[in-house]
Amino acid sequence: MSLFHLLLVAVIQGITEFLPVSSSGHLILLPNLTGMADQGQAIDVAVHVGTLGAVILYFWSDVRCALAGLPRLARGKTDTPGARLAFLLLVATVPVILIGLLLKLTGLDDAMRSVTVIGWTMLIFGLVLWWADQKGTSDLGAGDWSTRHAWVLGFWQAVALIPGTSRSGIVITGARALGYARPDAARLSMLMSIPTILASGALLGAEVVGEADWEMLRLAGIGAIFAFAAALLALALMMRLLRSVSFTPYVIYRVILGVFLLWWGYSA
Repeated sequence: MSLFHLLLVAVIQGITEFLPVSSSGHLILLPNLTGMADQGQAIDVAVHVGTLGAVILYFWSDVRCALAGLPRLARGKTDTPGARLAFLLLVATVPVILIGLLLKLTGLDDAMRSVTVIGWTMLIFGLVLWWADQKGTSDLGAGDWSTRHAWVLGFWQAVALIPGTSRSGIVITGARALGYARPDAARLSMLMSIPTILASGALLGAEVVGEADWEMLRLAGIGAIFAFAAALLALALMMRLLRSVSFTPYVIYRVILGVFLLWWGYSA
């Protein structure tokens, strides 16, 4: 694997993991559109670790609060802000884990990795994001997150198992539909990504244990560092822009890319 290929994968993963444009969709498209070889699961794990580090650093105050609440949660209590946040994050992660395992065991996850599927999901869920963003109110903040809303957003997040949907985009869509303000919808989406990335990274990591050599570990380390930097930049930029800009620019990008992919997929 060339250094350019590695950096390209890392930067694409880092930028698109938290923007509502689908990181998995872009990584699947990379070999399809460029003819490059698939980067492999070891690199996938590495760039996921990089993006995980970025979101933990950016939302460290929330992460620290949730970590502090874990001992209380382990005793079955959610009577502190940290324990409640940790509980809600766990609740929101259950649907994606269960449905993800089901798709993997049945082989449906591989069956959906096609250009046309990504084209349709880019287009359809981009328009759904626009609808929710335009019609949704801004009455709720992250502090209003409830158990019911955690379940609801958890099932929204599970839809992102379809390539091209965008995990961050679909959670933001669900949060805006429930009435959360844009910055709070994005914040909930990013916090929900932490246990989800941990779960997916652990699953991928279990499959590559014992297969990676020192050269692969070196490449994985480089990939993780660049994915971390790209993700941190993308996070900071999006959260800053959301103070004054809607999600419409991302929707326009998704629609244009979706239409192109459908044309390309059906004409090939």
